[in-house]
Amino acid sequence: MQVSVKQSGDLEREMTVKVPEERIAGQVKDRLRELSKTVKVDGFRPGKVPFSVVRRRFGGRVREEVLSEVLRSSFSEAMTQEDLKLVGEPAIEPQTTDLDDGLSYTATFEVYPTIVLAPIEKLILERPVCEIRDADIDRMVETLRDQHKAWQSVDRESRDGDRLTIDFVGKIAGEVFEGGEASDFQLILGTGHMIDGFEDGLVGTRGATEAELNLTFPPNYQAENLAGKEARFLIKIKSVEEPVLPELDEEFYKKFGVESGEREAFRLDVREKMEHERTRALQRRFNANAMDAVAAANDLVVPRALVESEIQRLQQQAMQSMLQNGGNPGDFDPSKMGGVFEESAKKRVKLGLLMAEMIKCADIKADASKVRGLIESMAESYEDSSAVVKWYYDDPKRLHEIEAMCLEDEAVTWIAERAEVNEVDISFDDLMNPGQTDLQTED
Repeated sequence: MQVSVKQSGDLEREMTVKVPEERIAGQVKDRLRELSKTVKVDGFRPGKVPFSVVRRRFGGRVREEVLSEVLRSSFSEAMTQEDLKLVGEPAIEPQTTDLDDGLSYTATFEVYPTIVLAPIEKLILERPVCEIRDADIDRMVETLRDQHKAWQSVDRESRDGDRLTIDFVGKIAGEVFEGGEASDFQLILGTGHMIDGFEDGLVGTRGATEAELNLTFPPNYQAENLAGKEARFLIKIKSVEEPVLPELDEEFYKKFGVESGEREAFRLDVREKMEHERTRALQRRFNANAMDAVAAANDLVVPRALVESEIQRLQQQAMQSMLQNGGNPGDFDPSKMGGVFEESAKKRVKLGLLMAEMIKCADIKADASKVRGLIESMAESYEDSSAVVKWYYDDPKRLHEIEAMCLEDEAVTWIAERAEVNEVDISFDDLMNPGQTDLQTED
């Protein structure tokens, strides 16, 4: 078998393979002989069909089968011979399949880049440290109160923070557009969930009144058919409600599993959960800092096939998130969203390749006890933690995701032991992103 490889780009290769006729003819002959033992042909007893008849009847079909198999096997052999690691699927163009002329084809494909890691010892990393103060606990308590607020009807003009119940109809050029009408729609003013001007235009309104708004959709609106269009909204304000925060009393504390109903026990419970969140968040932040430093220190051309695959994955995640938040599937066009995810996909692929090389070089493995510990830690916030642990172990895919997280932690530890690490103070709010918490009530 003859193999020649031409580099057509940083990672693109064009490989020509020529398989001699002897290899193909030998396999065709062997297969026809086996076939002759069982094939049924009119006028002959089973197993007694002359080889010449079998070859004439079935030779063409058998040769096509052999050519297909030889193409696959010879490509694999050629890749091994040339020490090439394939990315994605090759584009194969046959050159000749003429009888008695063997098999020749050209395969175009991408290969994985050769990675030589920059010295880890030259990296400078920032490790965030965070102290939970009483003021942080106070803010968390207020967040929890806000999450459990009630709503009370009021007879006054609406303001930011109020909840309106409305019916609305939106029209463009006199026609109602898709997704442009709703009934009993609840909207909290000041949240920014609607297009610019919608919420502001309802500030100062009262229940049992109507409003009319002339607005323009932003030019980059996700639904292209609405982007930049002028729209007229007719709105019926059915009610105005203001938030009523729960009292910090025994009843409130017991909602969070504090059976004693005591203030100090509640604050201690909040602190413990915040500390748990902090530990995970600090690890995530430091991991990201370390990975960013590794990426910045290593120039790497990434395979386009991997980037395209990652873009598709990010698109699917975005689509699922939109559907979970009540979005309209018709507003999401994956074919027009590739550019949105391009840079993120390139970064993820680059980090993945660098991480894989680092794990291989350092011989890092996922420790089973640490995998178990991480799963149990993630399950702590659920009422039936043992069921959550079982849920992870029952699905190899989910378990693999946790193992990958542990591998990342181990790799970052390996980096930190060799790089220069400087501690940087960070507030709890900055660490966690305001308003996000895993604290749950026991309903």
